[in-house]
Amino acid sequence: MGNNIVIRGAREHNLKNINVVIPRDKLVVITGLSGSGKSSLAFDTLYAEGQRRYMESLSSYARQFLGNIQKPDVEYIEGLSPAIAIEQKSSSHNPRSTVGTVTEIYDYLRLLYARIGIPHCPRCGRPVQRQTLDEIIDRIMDTLEGKRCLILAPIARERKGEYKNVFAKFRSKGYSRVEVDGTTYELEEEIVLDKDKKHTVKLVIDRLRIEKERRERIAESVELALQESKGYVDVKEYDTGKIHSFSENFACPVCGVSLPEINPKLFSFNSPYGACPNCYGLGYTLHVDPDLVVDEDRSLIDGAIRSYGDNSISVSIFKSLASHYKFSIYKPFKSLPKRIRNIILYGSDEPIPIKLSFFSGDYNSYRRFEGVINQLERRYRETKSDDVRRWIENTFMRSEKCPVCNGKRLRPEALAVTINGKNIAEFTAMNVGEALEFMESLRLTERQEEIIGEVVREIKKRLSFLEEIGLDYITLDRMALTLSGGEAQRIRLATQIGSRLAGVLYVLDEPTIGLHQRDNKRLIKTLRSLRDLGNTVIVVEHDEQVIRSADHMIDMGPGAGMNGGEIVFSGKPSDIDKAVGRSLTADYLKGIRRIPIKRMRRPGNGKKLVLKGVRHNNLKNIDVVFPLGKFICITGVSGSGKSSLLMETLYPALMNHLFSHNYEVGEFDRIEGLENVDKVINIDQSPIGRTPRSNPGTYTKVFDEIRELFAMTPEARARGYKKGRFSFNVKGGRCEACQGQGVKRIEMHFLPDVYVTCEVCKGKRFNRETLEVKYKGKNIADVLDMTVDEALRFFENIPKIKRILQLLHDVGLGYIK
Repeated sequence: MGNNIVIRGAREHNLKNINVVIPRDKLVVITGLSGSGKSSLAFDTLYAEGQRRYMESLSSYARQFLGNIQKPDVEYIEGLSPAIAIEQKSSSHNPRSTVGTVTEIYDYLRLLYARIGIPHCPRCGRPVQRQTLDEIIDRIMDTLEGKRCLILAPIARERKGEYKNVFAKFRSKGYSRVEVDGTTYELEEEIVLDKDKKHTVKLVIDRLRIEKERRERIAESVELALQESKGYVDVKEYDTGKIHSFSENFACPVCGVSLPEINPKLFSFNSPYGACPNCYGLGYTLHVDPDLVVDEDRSLIDGAIRSYGDNSISVSIFKSLASHYKFSIYKPFKSLPKRIRNIILYGSDEPIPIKLSFFSGDYNSYRRFEGVINQLERRYRETKSDDVRRWIENTFMRSEKCPVCNGKRLRPEALAVTINGKNIAEFTAMNVGEALEFMESLRLTERQEEIIGEVVREIKKRLSFLEEIGLDYITLDRMALTLSGGEAQRIRLATQIGSRLAGVLYVLDEPTIGLHQRDNKRLIKTLRSLRDLGNTVIVVEHDEQVIRSADHMIDMGPGAGMNGGEIVFSGKPSDIDKAVGRSLTADYLKGIRRIPIKRMRRPGNGKKLVLKGVRHNNLKNIDVVFPLGKFICITGVSGSGKSSLLMETLYPALMNHLFSHNYEVGEFDRIEGLENVDKVINIDQSPIGRTPRSNPGTYTKVFDEIRELFAMTPEARARGYKKGRFSFNVKGGRCEACQGQGVKRIEMHFLPDVYVTCEVCKGKRFNRETLEVKYKGKNIADVLDMTVDEALRFFENIPKIKRILQLLHDVGLGYIK
C-alpha cells in the first residue's frame, strides 16, 4: 500500500462510489469520453484533497489568507502527496506579465545584467565606468606610456555662455591655460566667446610625457583635474589630438549624463525605478485615433464627429465655429480645408465666440475651442467613471508602440547596459532557442563565475526546459495573455521542472492540446523527467501517443454524465485488450472502431476571400485564399503563424469592416471578397460563464424558452405569473432565503467557507408557489435538474426548445445538466 495512492468511495460529481489504486511515482494517464468523470477524479478529488491536506498543515493564521478548498466527496484517500495542478487555462490577463516573468527567467536575467552588464551612456553610447584615482592613473600609465599628453579638467561641454567669470576664477587660482572648442588660449589674454553659441571649455592642468618616473606628478595633476571638474578628467594625446576620458563618478565623462545605481530593480519594468517614464513599463501607449473619431464621408451636421452625435449642443458649437472661420457644416468633413479640420480636432489658440462652450464657460462667451481629440483625452484622464473611460478606450483609442522606449518597457539607462553587445530587452526579444545559444556563448572571468555562475546555470536550465517541450519559437518578452491554453500549460510545466521538487503529485489537464504531433515526443520526455525526479504525474489525456507511453492507465466510462463515473479499466496500457468491448478507448486503440475519412468533399459555393501580403509577426508577405462554403482547416507546427493569420489578421479585419470595430489588425496589403461575407463569429477557448449563476440553460438561451413555456401553462396564467416568475436571478419566483442560489454560504473565519443546502427551498432555488406550476408533471426545478438528453425527450414536441437541445446533444454534451 505504501507505494500506491488508494481511493475509497469517491462520489464527486458523477463518480459512482468508485475505488481505485494508483501507483505512486509513475506516469498515470486517465482516459475516457468527455464527461466520463476524468476531471472529477483527477482534479476535483485527488488534487483538491492533496491541496486541502497541505493547507491544513499550515497555521490557522496563514490559512485565512489562502483560498477556500472544499473537502471532496470521498470516504478516504491513503498515500496522498501535496498536489500541484497544471491546468488548461490562460496564465495571466495582466499586460505586464510576460513569458520571462512567468518562468522567472527574467528575475535571473535582471540579476545577471546588474552584476556583469557593461553600462553605457544612453546619449552617446560610450562605456561608463566608475574608477578610483589609482585605477585612472593605472589606465593612463598602461595605455599612454611614452606619449606627450595634456591633462585637462572638463569644465563645460557644448553649453552656451561667455565664461568670463570662469576664466577670471581660474586666473586667480594661478592656472595659465584653457582649451576652448579645441583651441588653447592663455588665460592672461582676453578670450571673447559668442554667448549664443555652444562651447566646450577645458582647463589645462599639466603638459607632460607619460613616464613611470613622473607617476607622482601625473597623480597630482589627475587629482587636481578631478577636483576642478567635479569628478572628470580628459587626457589628450599631444601629437594625434585623441582624447581619453575618465571619471570617478558613475557618469559619462563626455556627456556628463549620470547613471543611477546598477541593481536588479533598474531592469524591472514593474518598478517605477526601472520602467519607461512615458508608458510606465507597458511598452505601448493609448492615444485617441482621428480615424475612429471622425466619419470623413459625413458632414458635421450629419454626425461626422462620432463622439458628439448630432445633438443640439454639438450643432450649436459647430455653427459657431463655421461662422467664425467661414466654412460650411453641410459639406463632408474630408472636403473641408486641412486647417479647419485641424481646428475641429485639436482646437484653436484664439478665443472665438461660442454659443455653448465646450462643457465649460458661459452662454455666448468668447472661449478657446478645445478640440474634439483634446477633449476626449482630457475626459479620459480626468473622469472617475470606469464606464466612460472604457467607452473612450474601446471606441476612440488605439494602442501604439511607446515612442520613448520603442516598446522595450525600460528607461534609457537600463537599456544602455549590455552583455556581449545586447541589452536586456534585446535578449528577451530573442526566441528561446536563440537565447540559449547566446547564454552558451557567454564567457565569464573567474571572478564573474564566482559571482554569477549559479545564475547563468539557472537561466540555461530553464531555457533548456522550454526548448525540450517544444516552445523554442516563443520569445521571452511575449505577453502571457497572448499565449494559447496549451502554450501556457507547457510553460507552467517547464517552471515546475525547474523547481526540482520531489514527492509531489502533479495533475495535468490535456497538455497535448495545441501541440503539433512533431512535439509530442518532447512533451512525453518532459513528463517522464518530472516523474524521474520522484513525483507522481497524473495526466487527463486523449492523445494516443501519451496513453501508450504511460506506466499506468485508468479508463473512465463507459459513457458520459450519468452513464459514466465508473472505472472501466485500470492497469498497464499494454493490457488494454482486456477492456475491448467494454471500453470505447480500448476499441479505438485496438482499431476495432475508427473514424472514417470522407471520400467526397464539399464543393463550396465558388466564392472566396483573399488576403494579400500578410506580414504580421512571422508571416512572410504571404497571399492566402479562403474558398467559401467549405470547412477549412489551418494546420502547422506550434508557432508557424496559424493564429497570426486567422485570429490576429483575418478575424479583426472582418470585424472592423462588418461591424465598425477598432480592433488592432496584423499588417497586410489588402483583402478581397468582402462582399461575400456578412458575419464573422469567433469561437475561442475563453470561459463562457462570467457569474456563478450562469449555466448551460441560461447561456444557450434555452431557459428563456422554457420559462416562456411555463408562463403559458393554465396554472401560471390563472395565477397571473409572467416569464420572470420562473427566473432564479430576479425577485418574485425565486427563493429569497438563498436568493435563488439553492445553497447558503457560511463563513468559517480561518476554515474554508461551508456551503449548505438552503433549508427553505431544499436546494430547488424557487419558492413553493412557483414550484406548484407544472408542465407535464414537472416543475421548473425538476427541469433544471434534467440532463440535456432527458430534456430533449421531455420537450420533443416544442420545436424552439428541441432545436437548441438537439445541438447540445449533437456536439456530445447530452450528459450535461
